[in-house]
Parts: sequence; C-alpha cells; structure tokens
Amino acid sequence: MKNAMTIDVEDYFQVSAFGHIIGKDEWDSYSPRVYENTSRMLDMFSEKGALATFFILGWVAQKYPELIQRIHNEGHEVASHGMLHQRASSQSKLAFKHDVGDAKMLLEDIIGSRVIGYRAPSFSFTRENEWVYDILAEEGYRYSSSVYPVVHDHYGIPDAPRARYSTPSGVDEIPLSTLSFKGRNFPVSGGGYFRLYPYLFTKWAISQFREESSPTYIFYLHPWEIDPTQPKMSDISLKTRFRHYVNLKRVERRLNALLDDFEWGAMAQIYGYDNSELG
Repeated sequence: MKNAMTIDVEDYFQVSAFGHIIGKDEWDSYSPRVYENTSRMLDMFSEKGALATFFILGWVAQKYPELIQRIHNEGHEVASHGMLHQRASSQSKLAFKHDVGDAKMLLEDIIGSRVIGYRAPSFSFTRENEWVYDILAEEGYRYSSSVYPVVHDHYGIPDAPRARYSTPSGVDEIPLSTLSFKGRNFPVSGGGYFRLYPYLFTKWAISQFREESSPTYIFYLHPWEIDPTQPKMSDISLKTRFRHYVNLKRVERRLNALLDDFEWGAMAQIYGYDNSELG
C-alpha cells in the first residue's frame, strides 16, 4: 500500500504565521517563488516515479494556470486549498462557501477534471466549525484533509479519529498522521516536524505508524520548504522565525531520501475516489 504525498501549494509570504505583517493586498508586491519551487518538486517526483496530491491555493492557480495544468498532466491530483489562505475558523459560513466554491471552480476550469479534495489553511477545522463539512458537500467535495489530531497552539483536534472517518454530511475527513503514546498523539506527518526531527526518526515513525495504525501514512510539505534562500522576514517573533526557517537547507535532501525509502501516491488514487474528467 502506498503512502499519500501531499503538497500545500502556497508561497513563502502567504503562510498564516506572517499574516499579521503581510496583508493579502500586499502579496503582489513580493517576488513570487512558488512556481520555481513547485516545478522542482515535480521534477523530483517524476524522477522517482512518485505521485502526489497538490492542495493548491486559488491565488497561485490564477497566477500560474500552466503550472496547475502540468501538475494534472503528469498524473498528480489537483485539490483545493481555498482562494486566499484564510483560516476556516475565522470565516463566516458565507465567506467559507465562496472561498471553497470559487477555488474548486477555478481549478476545474483549468484542468477539466473534478476537484474533490480540500485542505483548510493551517488545519483550521475545529469542534466549533463542523458546519464546514456541510458546505464542502454542497460544493461537491468528497473528502477533506484538514484535521491534525494533536495539541498545538494554532490548530488541532486532539480527540479526533486518527484514520479516515465519515462526517454526517457525507464528506470524509482524512486526518494527518500521528503516533499515539501514553494517551497522547504526536505529530509525524511532515511540514515543520519533517525539518525538526532527524530523518531517521521520520523514517522510523512512518514504518511504526503503518504497523500500528493504518496502512496509509499521510505526509505534507510546502514548496517554500525546499527553498533555503527565500527572503527572510524581519518583524516576526523568535518562535515564528524558528518554526519557519529551521533546517530549510536540509529538506530537499531529506525529501529525496523519503521518495527513495517509501512508495507514494495521491489521495484520490489511494482512497478510491473518482476525480475523472468533467462531463
């Protein structure tokens, strides 16, 4: 059984941690790097024979439709990350509906196939906004991967199931992977933890997860995480600086090792969802 490789396609200046210093109306004033970084990832996946699900920000799709088409043409799954990287926990129902609906329509217009997967920016599904699944169902999504069942200061539903589960709306939630130890879940799905943990620990954690919990492990990464020369933000806290920049120079080498050590596929492929061409 393959593991699921997932990429959250956004640029370095669009992360939630920088939201207090960079307004969305300022994004166009920054030099974008997402096209080149995502293209490098695609080259790596092609060389290693790996497929992935790309949760793509609508803003990126508007700027680079040819990049989205390349992702689709190379056999990867195109999925939605919303339009403007807004946390679902800070949106009204109407704003969320427009955000996920507009992003889905945009991506489908580019690739001509169904977009059925969604990931909320910053894993911002909570116990207080479970209405999001009803809206995802209304907009034609089949699954979400927006819950991290851990304790964290910015996200997490610690008591959520650790494997795929159905919601009353009919939309499935596929949570990020964790290891359970003494009644607590520990994050092992990539992102900042992939940079923080030694690679041998990540390799062990994936094998351990598959033995104990589920045959399918979920990994995620951002294109900016393979870019150690990205511009540095100045007006941020020491914690934010550490979380964003730690070990960036090691990620590309580690990702290559990960692609060699395990088999990788896309979410729709692994879980048996239909994302065929639109009629």
